Amino acid sequence: MIISAEHGDPIVNPSWRLVLSRPAHFIAFGFGVGKSPVAPGTFGTLLAFPLFAVLAPRLEAHSYLMLVILLFIIGVWACGVTGKFLRAHDHGGMVWDEVVAFLLVLFFTPQELVWQAFAFLLFRLFDVLKPPPIRHLERTLPGGLGVMADDLMAAFYTLLALALWKTLVT
Repeated sequence: MIISAEHGDPIVNPSWRLVLSRPAHFIAFGFGVGKSPVAPGTFGTLLAFPLFAVLAPRLEAHSYLMLVILLFIIGVWACGVTGKFLRAHDHGGMVWDEVVAFLLVLFFTPQELVWQAFAFLLFRLFDVLKPPPIRHLERTLPGGLGVMADDLMAAFYTLLALALWKTLVT
C-alpha cells in the first residue's frame, strides 16, 4: 500500500513503487531519472538530449514545437498531481519541467557541441539561481503551472544569453 502525504509531512524520498504507481508520478519524475540521489534536475536536463536526438530528426519544426507544447501541458498536470500527492509543490525529484524546457532550448540552439554545452550550463545556472521573475513564477503560479513555468523562463534566459553571445561573437 502506498501512503500519501496528504495528511502528514511531505514525502522527501519517494520510493520506486510510488514513482511507478501512477502515470503522473512516472512522468513528473522523468521516467525515474528524478530518483537520482544527486542533482536530479541536472539528470532531468540531460534526459532531454537523447529525447531531442530521437524526436527532432523525425518531426517538422512546427510538429516538434507542438509536441513541446503538449509535453508542457502534460507536465502541468503531472507535476500538479505529483506535487500535491507528495505535499511538495516543486519536489526536487520532479524533473519533467527541466526535460521539457531544455527540449525547447535544444530546438533553438545550433547543433554543435560547444553551443549545446553552453546551453546546458546556462540553463542549469538559471534554473538553480532562479533570477527574477523565475522564483516569483514558481511561488505564485498554482500547482504544476508554477513548476513548469519557472523552467520555461530559465529556457528563455538561456536562449537570450545564447543569442547575445552569438551576436557578440559573429
